[in-house]
Amino acid sequence: MGLDPEDVFKDEEDDPDNEFFQQSESSKEYVVYLVDASPKMFNTTCPGNDQKDETHFHTSVSCIAGSLKTQIISRSYDEVAICFFNTREKKNLQDLNGVFVFNVAEREHLDRPTARLIKEFDCIEESFMREIGSQYGIVPGSRENSLYNALWVAQALLRKGSIKTADKRILLFTNEDDPFGSLQDAAKKDMTRTTLQRAKDAQDLGISIELLPLSRPDSEFNVSTFYADLIGLDGEDLAQFMPSASQKLEDMKDQLRKRMFTKRVVRRIEFHIANGLSIALNTYALIRPTVPGAITWLDSVTNHPLKIFPDTEEDAPRADEDQIQKAAALIKRIYVKDFSAFQFANPVAYYGASSQPQLVALVAQDEITSAGAQMEPPGMHMIYLPYSDDIRDDEEARTYSLLQRHYAVLQALALAEDDIPETIDETAPDEEGLTRPAVVKAAEAFKLSVYGDSYDEESDMGKEKMSEASRKRKAIAENAAKDYDWGNLADKGQLKNLTVGDLKVYLNAHNLPVSGKKEALISRILTHMGK
Repeated sequence: MGLDPEDVFKDEEDDPDNEFFQQSESSKEYVVYLVDASPKMFNTTCPGNDQKDETHFHTSVSCIAGSLKTQIISRSYDEVAICFFNTREKKNLQDLNGVFVFNVAEREHLDRPTARLIKEFDCIEESFMREIGSQYGIVPGSRENSLYNALWVAQALLRKGSIKTADKRILLFTNEDDPFGSLQDAAKKDMTRTTLQRAKDAQDLGISIELLPLSRPDSEFNVSTFYADLIGLDGEDLAQFMPSASQKLEDMKDQLRKRMFTKRVVRRIEFHIANGLSIALNTYALIRPTVPGAITWLDSVTNHPLKIFPDTEEDAPRADEDQIQKAAALIKRIYVKDFSAFQFANPVAYYGASSQPQLVALVAQDEITSAGAQMEPPGMHMIYLPYSDDIRDDEEARTYSLLQRHYAVLQALALAEDDIPETIDETAPDEEGLTRPAVVKAAEAFKLSVYGDSYDEESDMGKEKMSEASRKRKAIAENAAKDYDWGNLADKGQLKNLTVGDLKVYLNAHNLPVSGKKEALISRILTHMGK
């Protein structure tokens, strides 16, 4: 089956009816960010990226904001919801206490992230205590269970879509490893049981729950106290959870601006072994170039997409008689050519042509016998030899700096930010590494071995070879410059009385630039003279 590379690497949204995309796996992701808003999240601090202490609530908000900004670029068709629990106010479709679903106008609770959502969520810390509030949702003597309510609301938000077409996840941010630690025996057991059952019900519906723990400065988050049972950790997974969770949190803080693409099933091969038994093998398109997204025309007032109609309903222009005669003469000259004068395309250069010749190694194979019978006859093994460019070290995955800058500008425009986010060019030379003593010593040793001890780099750079014509022009300019008393003219302010040509005589004699208007030339002369 011949495949067109342009079809293999297209996006599903560009051509959803293409036959190669009919078998693609779940292409969407529905995520609910579940953030603990208890007073402990605001009171506990940890060192941030700039070594300043920041609250765990600020860490959670900054992680989510960064994830949303990256998601608009990488997976723009995914849908998200943001939900706080242990809050004073409540806002959810189930009208449950202690749960607040954050949203903005003109957007459903679970929907694609928008610039307005990100912009308002970035500023939520300023108004959180005033508009939403923080309180402990699980207290002795009360039957309220804010964690149970939060899981219920998150599960309800993720009812949208099928697990066959979308991955559904709940990301839980908290620094409380024992949410029911303040309760007594019977109440604690009852709430623990009901909360674990609620989590199991969500997981049975295909919803995965991921914990992002925030450790306190004085003690590490103990996941085995409660959350190991909630997310289903045991054995080796339990021991490796905290390091992997910490790394996941760091990755969310510093995510790369890159577009993520779902796996594309290029073809499916089925091996039929027996009646009713077969093995299927899928092949995928793994690599594709990354380019800026397609341009979308928007109305400057409403910001709604515009449809461009290039048809002006004008009659097609007709060629005049002279143009037709010229074209006819050219066509006639082409078609009277000999057949051997035409060049035909090389079929090897076209997609789908036969494979190129390849070098192979022939390795002799001995006869294999068993119990006097021949199992394998003697022969030759044919081993394909790799080309020289097939044997190479793994390349480092570096970001495309121009594309990173493009995404940063788009983010600043969409969020109306005054400053463009800083991007790091990973392809630039490592200036700090080049100043290490070992590197400097190696560079000096190389220059010594190439140029020797008597080489003067500065004098060699200053002695550029000048052509004979250049030397003559400079001599003429120097002689002409002697006709003027430049210092006296500058002191009396009479340089402005000279022509532009006269001023350029001085500039040429002293190897100064001669571009610009008369005022610029005078300023350049005065600067050179120290006036």
